[in-house]
This record gives sequence, C-alpha cells and structure tokens, in this order.
Amino acid sequence: MDQPKPLAITCWLLDTRFLWPGDSIGHSASEALELVSPEERENAKRKYHIADAKMALGSALLKRLFVSKSLGLPWSDIRFGRRRDPQHGKPCCLLPDGSIAPIEFNVSHQAGLVALVGCQVADMELGADIVCVNERNDYRVIDQDGFDGWVDVYQEIFSAEESWDMKYNTDPFKLLDGTEVTPAEIGRNDRCCTRDKELTVTLKSGEDRTFSSDLLIDTKLRRFYTFWCYKEAFIKLTGEALLAKWIKDLEFRNVRAPAAGTVARCSTLGSWGERVDDVEIWLHQRRLEDVKMEIQAFEEDFMIAIAAKPASKLPLDNFPKFASLNLEQDILAVAKAYS
Repeated sequence: MDQPKPLAITCWLLDTRFLWPGDSIGHSASEALELVSPEERENAKRKYHIADAKMALGSALLKRLFVSKSLGLPWSDIRFGRRRDPQHGKPCCLLPDGSIAPIEFNVSHQAGLVALVGCQVADMELGADIVCVNERNDYRVIDQDGFDGWVDVYQEIFSAEESWDMKYNTDPFKLLDGTEVTPAEIGRNDRCCTRDKELTVTLKSGEDRTFSSDLLIDTKLRRFYTFWCYKEAFIKLTGEALLAKWIKDLEFRNVRAPAAGTVARCSTLGSWGERVDDVEIWLHQRRLEDVKMEIQAFEEDFMIAIAAKPASKLPLDNFPKFASLNLEQDILAVAKAYS
C-alpha cells in the first residue's frame, strides 16, 4: 500500500518596503496593479499611506500566486470569497462553479512585510500573523502609566494569567556590553514596570552590575508582542475576529520571545532570528494538542507566528523556513506565464 505523500506547507515572505518608490501606488506599480482584480486594485489605491497601499497590493499578489501555482488557474480566472460568513468569514478561493477550492491559505502584513502560509488540502486550517515591536509609540503610554498599566489597556484580549505573566516575568536579556542577564539573576527586579530607573543585579560570577530598566522594559515589550502574535495567528486560523467571545479563554503558556535577527544593512538583507515552537495553547483550561504553532524572529523588530490544525497532518516537527520572494522573478514572471 502506497504511503500518503507528506503535507507540504508553503511559507512566503514579500518585503514591500523598497518596492514601488514614490507617493502614488497608481503610478509606481501600474504593471502589478493590472494583475489583480478591480476590487483589489481600488483597495490598494485608496489607502492613505503609501506603505499600506504597497502591503495591500503585495497581499493580493501573494494570494493569486499561491492559488495559481496550486490549481493551475490563469490569474484572470481567480476569484475569492469567504467561508461561512460572506462579510467576516475567512478568505478562501472559489472555483469557477462557485464552490470553495480545496486549498488553504492565510496572509498577514505589518510595517512593510507581507507573509503567506498555505497548503494544497481542504481539511487543514492555517493562520499567520506578523508583528513589529517598535512600530508604534508604545513608550508614551508606558512612561505615563507604567508597563503594567500599558498591558491593562488590552485586558479584553488577554486572560488575567497572561497579563500577570507579561507584566512580571521576563526572558533573558543582554546588557549593552553583551553580558546576558537571566530571570534567576534579575530576581524581584522583574516586578519593575517603569523605564529610566537604575537596577542592580548580582550575576552568577558574583559581580554586581547596574543598568537602566529600559533594557528590562524592552524585553517585556518584545514578550508582549510574542503573546499578541500567537493570539492573532490562532484567531486567524479559526477565521474569527479578535473580539471573539472566547478570546480571554484562549491562553498561551511557556511563552518565550524568539531572539532577534539582524537589521538590514546597505549591503545585506535582513536576517532571520530564532525559531520557537514549544508554546502551550490552552482553551477553556484545556490544553489543545491538535494545534501546532511556531514563531520566528526576522531582523531586529519583526516576528511571524504560524498556526496549523490538525497538527497530526504536519510532515515534520517544524514548519518550513520562509522563502523571501523577488517581485520580478517569483511573482510578475509567473503571473505572465499564467495569464
């Protein structure tokens, strides 16, 4: 008896930050805009900020690329719909007869990056989310209300246990000279929720070190966004919005932020950081064993989380690495071939 082929997961990343220069997506991306539907075209063109317009167009291109490669459809024949709810349901591809195509995909974008995860089976659910730690001015609220007060802003999203975990626990972090401070070494200083404060710890070597609490708060902030990224990816897997009634009953335990990669330089691309895949997912106080999640760092500030269900269908312990796509070679050339 033939063994079933292992399930292949597609993981793509498109960096739009340096694509389509200028202030008007209509002028700089005219060729790419012609490859998407009139609705997708207008959605991109009506964005107020050029960065949002580029991500909207990038998302439309990645979805069409995945569908075209999966089903062999010409780009002009690709149609999209939503599962279950026609307005708020999870996006899907529709076959020419109006039925839902036997493929699964999910797209996320943030701060110029667009990610897609997909697979060519109908009975798999996928979710993806990108976060950028330093995109917003979080320090303004943190300096006013403390990190604990800032976490409380999101009390409708996170459980009491998650909020406590984010406020008062920390990952290891490095001092400015590269010396690592572990949670055991920081001790009760982990209760610190304010910036611009001097903290002193005793290292394993017996040496006392004094440093700014800004380093601790930055570590906690990165950890908060790890929680956020996990939660968004799971909810996108289910196809429900962040205001799902059970959102506070969805808890993540054993959370650790992945170590950052390096920022892009003038002569190099940004690099991937650590991949973490041992988070525990709990819903209504029951651990979910049929959902697999992973989060990976990209450059210094980005993290991408993937959620998949059922986990038993995954071919390996880890998801495949993200492939960074080139607009001309990987997208526009394929679109012309399938036009």
